[in-house]
Amino acid sequence: MELGLYTFADVDPNAADKGREGERRLKDLLEEIALADQVGLDVFGLGEHHRADYAASAPAVVLAAAAARTKAIRLTSAVTVLSSDDPVRVFQQFSTVDLLSGGRAEIMAGRGSFIESFPLFGYALDDYDRLFEEKLDLLLALNERETVSWNGTMRPPLPGLGVYPRPAHGRLPIWIAVGGTPQSVARAGAYGLPLALAIIGGTPSRYAPLFDLYREAARRAGQDAGGLKTSINVHGFIADTTAAAADTFYGPQAEVMNRIGRERGWGPTSRAQFDQSTGPTGHLFLGDPETVAKKIVDHHRIFRNDRFMLQMAIGPMPHEAVLRGIELYGTKVAPLVREMLADDAKGDVAASA
Repeated sequence: MELGLYTFADVDPNAADKGREGERRLKDLLEEIALADQVGLDVFGLGEHHRADYAASAPAVVLAAAAARTKAIRLTSAVTVLSSDDPVRVFQQFSTVDLLSGGRAEIMAGRGSFIESFPLFGYALDDYDRLFEEKLDLLLALNERETVSWNGTMRPPLPGLGVYPRPAHGRLPIWIAVGGTPQSVARAGAYGLPLALAIIGGTPSRYAPLFDLYREAARRAGQDAGGLKTSINVHGFIADTTAAAADTFYGPQAEVMNRIGRERGWGPTSRAQFDQSTGPTGHLFLGDPETVAKKIVDHHRIFRNDRFMLQMAIGPMPHEAVLRGIELYGTKVAPLVREMLADDAKGDVAASA
C-alpha cells in the first residue's frame, strides 16, 4: 500500500498582507514536500481552491517547483476541479510536471466540494454534473491519443488537433476523487479509473460499501475490476505522543471545520467530539506512530485500499509540528505499516494453503 500526504496549502484568510502570507505558506509547503520525499513517502497531493483561506489555486505550478526539489515521490493534484477548468490546459500542465519530475505526475480529478471556481471562470452551477462528465471524457481522450478529434456541448470542439507536450511514459495516471456520492463512485468504476474516497466525518467503515459499488460498476461496464486501485484520503496528525498530537491538531482542525461549517449550516465542533473521532473507529487518524500505524492497517483490512493519504497541514498548523509529523510518518509509521501488512499477507497465504 502506498502512503502519502495531501494538503490545500491553508493560509490565514484574515492576514493583512495576503501576498506575504501566501509566500510564507508556499515556501513552507515546498519544504514539507521535500521532507516527505526524503523520508520515503510515496505520494504528495495538492488540492485546488480559489478562496482566501487557501494558497493553492494553481497546483500544477507548485508541483512543478516541487519536482525540482524531489527525486522519487509521486506528485498529484488532490483535486483538480475539472468541471471549471479546461482539459487541454490541465493535460498540458500535468504533462509538463511529469516531464520535469521524470514521470512522477498524476491527476486526481473531481467535481469540487466548493463552488467558488464556477462563477470565477464563468460556469453555471446548473451544469455541475454535465461539465464534469464531458470534460472528463475529453481529458481521457487527450491522455490516450496525441491527436484528438472531439465534440461536446460545454466546450469548443477539437478538429483533429495535436496536444503537447506528451507525458514521459505515454499516459498520466488519472484518478477520480469523490466525497461519497454513489453516482460519482459508479462513474469511476464504469470508466475503469482509480478511485480516491475522502473521509472527513463519521465512521470510516460505513463507507466500505462504496468500494463494493465501485467494483460492481466496473464489472458491469466490462472493466477489469480486480486491477482497479483505490485510496482513502483522511484527516489526522502524528506526534511523538498521542496527547501531543491531539493538543496540537485540535485547534487548527476545529478552526477550519467550524469556518466551513458556518458556510454550510453545520453545528460547531467541540473537543469532546474531536476526542471521540480520534478513537479506533473514528475518522481522524491521530496519535503516536504506533497508534496511527495500527489504525491505518485496521482500515486497510476493511477497505483493501491501495493508497492511504493523510492531511496533516490543516488551518494554522505550526510548520515545525507538521515537519515533525512528516518525519514520524516516513521513519516510524511507514515501516510499522509495511511490517504489519506483510504479516497479513503471510497469514492470507497460510489460510489459503
